Amino acid sequence: MSDPEAVATELTIGELSERSGVPASALRYYDRKGLIQSRRTTGNQRRYHRSTVRRLAFIRASQSVGVPLAQIEGVLDYLPHDVAPTRELWLRASECWGATIDGRIAELRRVRDQFTRCVGCGCLSFDQCLLVNPG
Repeated sequence: MSDPEAVATELTIGELSERSGVPASALRYYDRKGLIQSRRTTGNQRRYHRSTVRRLAFIRASQSVGVPLAQIEGVLDYLPHDVAPTRELWLRASECWGATIDGRIAELRRVRDQFTRCVGCGCLSFDQCLLVNPG
């Protein structure tokens, strides 16, 4: 028999999907990857702790700035699955990922500037244009 207190803190995959806006297929994928964790009922249905909603918000927010799932997983490994991400976790993640994000911004600026120079030239030569032939 299941613990009534545990059941009160759990969500079905449908409820979690509805509350988070994350499709059930993505939830199953995140579960397989270990980003979130479920327990199985006697009927083999997934049940998620309510704190998983905030964990999903952390995952989605991190992805929205381009952080790969492998790096997100690395940060979440320090947090028990039934504990919601905290402000302190956000600050640590920001410190870890800030340089990477700044590097991507610098690279995008470099590409933008190169594109602007090439548009001005207009040659699109396979031999000379760095956009057509970066090598």
